[in-house]
Parts: sequence; structure tokens; C-alpha cells
Amino acid sequence: MPHLLRCVPFYPGEKMEFPLVTTSWLEANLNNPQLVLIDVSMSKVVGKKAIEYGRPLFIPNSQHLDLETSLCDLTSTQVHAFPVEEQFTREVQRLGINAESIVVFYDNQGIYSAPRAWWIFQAMGCKNSFVLDGGLPQWLSEKRSVVSGLSVDEAVPGHMNGKLQSGFVCDSNYIMDKIVNGQLTLIDARSKERFQGLVPEPRAGVRSGHIPGALNLPFPEVLNGHCFKSPEQLSEIFLNLTGSNNTRLVFSCGSGITACITLLAAVVVGYSHLILYDGSWSDWGSNSALPVEC
Repeated sequence: MPHLLRCVPFYPGEKMEFPLVTTSWLEANLNNPQLVLIDVSMSKVVGKKAIEYGRPLFIPNSQHLDLETSLCDLTSTQVHAFPVEEQFTREVQRLGINAESIVVFYDNQGIYSAPRAWWIFQAMGCKNSFVLDGGLPQWLSEKRSVVSGLSVDEAVPGHMNGKLQSGFVCDSNYIMDKIVNGQLTLIDARSKERFQGLVPEPRAGVRSGHIPGALNLPFPEVLNGHCFKSPEQLSEIFLNLTGSNNTRLVFSCGSGITACITLLAAVVVGYSHLILYDGSWSDWGSNSALPVEC
């Protein structure tokens, strides 16, 4: 898998290390012509209490990208399936994204769906992409300016082309092959209750429990309020969970959204060889031929 570490090019304000940017960096760069700021908020929030707003609020100069339609292969039977290359290319060009663009994602829950968009972009070769740590809630808590509508200026079509790289996503066959031979550690970002099969799954036809051998790290545990915990805290969490910083990690959740939160947390502290099980539990739990633990 390609090395992920990148830095944001220096512009007025602080220089931030990949993969996160701060609210202060973003505010200083809002008018940078290379910045493409994208709201990827989702209408449904699972695994945490949703933050609700009385009216639409956006960071200035934002565009919107719908993860459940524009960045989801709707021809697949899989829930929230990764987009195909042609679909991804069409959307990024529509947003005016080029090779030199600095793409920053945020969502209205703090850290929820933005990591999913970021991982899709990384997997498709758009490496100069980042997540706003704390998202809209952190921005608002610092009393930074907001607007009630998205950017109305039609972007000049970009020329970025997506190419899905190997080693970023996997399927159940990969999991079965590698986990039997002890060649990976799988981290499940769902709640403890769902992981242990103590509550029914929200999707019909999906069994309760978890993939045999998986470890449980509910995604709220890597967060501190709206933002990620410090690298030192995250490093301790992963070392305590896996016992090693050289482990090949695969991330799963209900349908591939919140798994990207814990995956991004692992990137923050320097893990590499990270893979998303895109089908996640909605895929595994609905296949009666695959084993389940509770």
C-alpha cells in the first residue's frame, strides 16, 4: 500500500501534518484558490447522539458531496459500497478538483462521515486530501463565521481522474483467508453492545455478534468532544488494544462509515498497511455461510 504521510502546503496560518487540519488553519486558508472545502454530512447518524441544528449552517465557501449517493455505488447490493472509478472521477471533476487542489472534508457532527470521504479519496489516488478536526461543531464553538447556504458559484470543471489503488479496501474472502492464518488484526468500531451481540442489528436480516477474532474499539473512544484525542492518547489506545504498532490492521463497523474514524485515528499515530472492510458487518452478518462470535 502506498505511503500515506503528506503535509499541507504552507499558506498563511499554521502548517498542519497529514491527515488533519485545524479550524485555525482552515480559517486562514478559506480564500486560497487551491482549497476545495467539502461538507459531507449525513442525514442519519448511528453510534452517537446526533447533533441537531435549527437551520442550515455551513463553513463559508463549502460545497456538498453526498456520501450515500454521489460517492456510493448504487448498483451494488452492498450497503454504502465504494464508488466505481468513473463515478468518482465524475464527482471530483464536477467539484473542480485538480491534482494541485487541497481538499478538506468536514461534517456537522464533528468527526463522523468526513473520514469516510477522506479514505475514498485516498484510495482513489487523491492524496492531497484532509479532514477538519472537530468539523462544524468545533468551528461554531470557536465563534467562527458561518453561512446558511452552500457555495453557489459553479466550479470550473477539474481534471482529476480516480484510480482505485490496491490495498485500501477488502472483502469477506480476504478477511477469512487472512484471519484464519493470523495475518491481520481486525478492529470493529461498533458499540460494545452490538459487538457482543447483546442488541439486535438495525438492519433486517443481519445477525448479531462479530467476526471471529475481531477486537472492539467503539469509535467514540478515539474522540475527545468534537475532535480526535491527542496522538499520545491514541497511540496508547492502539497499543493496549493490539499489543503492537507493526500489526496489519483491518477496520470494520456496521456498513463502512464509522470504521473510517478509527482507521483515521490509526493514521494520526503513524500506523500503515491499513485496510477498510467496506462491506463490514452488514455484509458479513447477512451471509449465513460466514462464522460469527458473540
